[in-house]
Amino acid sequence: MNFEYSEEQTMIKDSVERFVREEYGFDVRRQIIASDDGYSREYWAKFAELGWLSIPFAEQYGGYGGSVDDVAAIMEALGKGNVVEPFVPTVLMFGGLLAHSGNEALMSAYIPRIIAGKCLGAFAYLERQSRFEMTDIATTARSEKDKLIINGEKTVVLNATNADSLVVAVRTGGEQFDRRGISLIVVDTDTPGVEVTGYAMMDGQRAANIKFVDVAVAKDCLLGALDEGMDVVDKMVPEALLALCAQAQGIMETLNETTVNYTKTRNQFGVPISSFQVLQHRMVDNFMAAEQARSMLYRGLCAFGSGSVETEYERSRSLHALKAVVAKSSKLIGEEAIQIHGGMGMTDELDVGHFVKRLMTINTMFGDGDYHQKAFNRLSYQSAS
Repeated sequence: MNFEYSEEQTMIKDSVERFVREEYGFDVRRQIIASDDGYSREYWAKFAELGWLSIPFAEQYGGYGGSVDDVAAIMEALGKGNVVEPFVPTVLMFGGLLAHSGNEALMSAYIPRIIAGKCLGAFAYLERQSRFEMTDIATTARSEKDKLIINGEKTVVLNATNADSLVVAVRTGGEQFDRRGISLIVVDTDTPGVEVTGYAMMDGQRAANIKFVDVAVAKDCLLGALDEGMDVVDKMVPEALLALCAQAQGIMETLNETTVNYTKTRNQFGVPISSFQVLQHRMVDNFMAAEQARSMLYRGLCAFGSGSVETEYERSRSLHALKAVVAKSSKLIGEEAIQIHGGMGMTDELDVGHFVKRLMTINTMFGDGDYHQKAFNRLSYQSAS
């Protein structure tokens, strides 16, 4: 099988890498994350102009009609620059939920604006008690005539401080942990009763906690059917996870390259430390860890590609295995990069620590490595029994 990117995907990837190399240096990134917005409006407009924001969306909305492979090509390149612009929360999470919702009115209203760079979005699903269980939702929405009234609180909502609109996961039926009874509602952030408290994450990304106090939204703002919102979420999450793992792949390879180059210039006992056999072995281990993660990424992309004939069970196993392997590889590569760089590997003035912090954040999104390892083991046990 051919596991290489296609010619078009390579062109997309090369264009993003060129942008990162020529315009998104480490000093530029530090200035961006220190700004009030935490991202560059100028660069976001450029992403739209270059067509990157259109990649996953259908042509009928002005999109490119791309696949998970196309998105992975972009995300790997964005990872190499540790780009903080909100591609994942806006395009893949907020936009992905819209694209899978079946609500033509909302798709037509929002997706062209996302593609044009005129609408930033976020997905509010986490709550203080929920950790990695997406169905653990206490925020409620009650029906009142032609409105839904939302009350509750969401935490760690990525890009919420800059978002124009949110997709909010609420409970409209069932008990707190039930899958059925969860609905998705589009809420504009300027709606009365929406209180956003923003902060910076350790990786430079912006997030917020959001309170909803008697927030009234029209019932036609539902994504998917009432009480069946998890059906839409289940279609978005694998695509987002594949993209995040591709971003982690780009970061890991950049860390390996940076570390190897450093060992060639750092002298100890009158020779470069790259000549020390023990360090050579460790860097080979890092290279192998990155290659193993890449193999699992390709396995995941094949499982969820347009021509895939795999069962839901096989796709789920591939996704859980990918996240578990990426978590393990990124931990090894990140720790080794910091240790080999010595004390300066921990400083804010060196890009190594920033890359490692992003890997740590990716590991926690939609379940960490341990969570997915347990899920993989559970599936394997159920299949064997």
